[in-house]
Amino acid sequence: MYLHITNSNLCILLILIIITLLGVINHLLNKINQSQNKHNDISDYVSNLINIINSVRYGNLIARVGKHSNKDLNEVSKCINRMIETLNDREKMIVEYQGELRRKNDFLQVIINSLTDCILVLDENDKIIQYTKNVIQWFGENKKIINSNILKHIRTIDEKPIKELNDDEIFIENSSDKRFTASVTKLDSIEHKNTYMMIIKDVTNQKEIETLKEDFVATLTHDLKVPIIAESNMLNFLLSGKFGELTSKQQEAIENMKKSNNELLELVHIVLDTYKVRDSGMELFKQPVVLSKLITEIVDEMQPIAEVSKNNLVFKLQNDNELLLDKFQMKRVLKNLIQNAISYGKINTDIEIKLFERDKNAIITVKDYGKGISKDDISKVFNKYFSASKKFRKIGTGLGLYLSKEIVEAHKGCLVVQSEENKYTEFCITLPL
Repeated sequence: MYLHITNSNLCILLILIIITLLGVINHLLNKINQSQNKHNDISDYVSNLINIINSVRYGNLIARVGKHSNKDLNEVSKCINRMIETLNDREKMIVEYQGELRRKNDFLQVIINSLTDCILVLDENDKIIQYTKNVIQWFGENKKIINSNILKHIRTIDEKPIKELNDDEIFIENSSDKRFTASVTKLDSIEHKNTYMMIIKDVTNQKEIETLKEDFVATLTHDLKVPIIAESNMLNFLLSGKFGELTSKQQEAIENMKKSNNELLELVHIVLDTYKVRDSGMELFKQPVVLSKLITEIVDEMQPIAEVSKNNLVFKLQNDNELLLDKFQMKRVLKNLIQNAISYGKINTDIEIKLFERDKNAIITVKDYGKGISKDDISKVFNKYFSASKKFRKIGTGLGLYLSKEIVEAHKGCLVVQSEENKYTEFCITLPL
C-alpha cells in the first residue's frame, strides 16, 4: 500500500513546518533577549556597586546600595550596607578615641613644658630627635637643635660618654653661668630601639645653697678648734698637777673629760679635712711604714675601747710589707674602721683584723660579726654625710668612711665593703706594693 501525497497536502505540510520553525525561532529570540537584559541588569548592578565601594573608600559612609529585584543580589546589597554602617560606627568611635587621645596628649604636653627640667630624646649616635621647649633658653634660640649632636651643646666632666651619665655634672656652653646635672636612660620600647632619654636639671640654686652650708660648717668647725685645743691643754695642766694635787675621783673625772675632748677634736679634724679634700685634694706626707707594726700599735690603742663592749680585737698576720704611706692618715683610716666594728658588732664577739698579700697588693681587712649593712644601704656607706648611726641611735656625722675612702684612694689603693645583714660586715683595704 502506498501513501499518495497530493500537491495540496504537501503545501499544508510545508506551511505547518514553517510555522513550527518560526515558533522555535521566536522562542529562541525571546530567550536571547531575556538573557541580554539580565546580563545588562547585572552589569549595571556591579557598576553601581563599584561606585558605592569607591565612594566608601574615600570616606563617604552615608552611601548605600539600593534594593534589587533579584533575591540573591538584594542579599548582597543588604550585607554591603550593614558593612558600611559598621564602618560608620567604628569611625565615630575612632574619632571620639582620637579626640580623647588628643586631649590627653595636650595635657601631657602642658605638664612636660611646665617642668623646670629639660628632656631630650637622643638616637644611638647621640643626635637630638626631640626636646622640650625649655631646652631653647639653655642651648640658645639661634642654634639648630633637631638632628644636631648633643655634644655640640654640652660638655661632660672628664669626657664621660653621654650614655653613662647618671646625675653627673655637665657644662652647657650657652649657659656658662649656671650649673647643671644630667642623666641618660635607654628607652625600653620595640618601636624606639636604641633611643635614649636625657634629663638635664638646673642645680644652680641647689649648689649655691650647698656651698653656703658647707662654708658655714667649715668656718664653724675651724672656729671651734681653738677653744677645744685650749681646753685640752688646760686638762693636761690639771692632770700634771700644776694647779695642785688631785684626788683619785678628780683625776678619773678629768681623764674622762680629756677622752671626750679628744673625740670632739678628732671630729672637728675630720670635718675640716673633708673640706680640704673637696677644695684642694688629699695631701699626703709619706714615709716607710711596716704594716704589721702600724696595725699592732692601733690594736693596742683600741683594745681598751673594745673591752668596754666586751669585744676582743684579734690581729691575724699572714704576710708583712713595708710601704710608703702617710702614717697619720692611714692610722686614722684603720682606727675609724675598728671603731665602726666596735660600735656595730655584737658584744662578746671577736673583731678580726687581717694582713696578707694577694696579687702584688697588701690587703688589710676589718671584720665584725654584728648588725651588718642592708642591701639598700651598702652602696651608700661611703657617701658624704651618710651614717647608720641614726638607725641605731648613735652619734655620727657619716664623714668617717667618706674620708677613709678618700685617704686610701690618695694612696692609689681602694676601700670596699661586704656585708650580710645580722651576720657580718667586712671592710677591705687594698694597697699596691
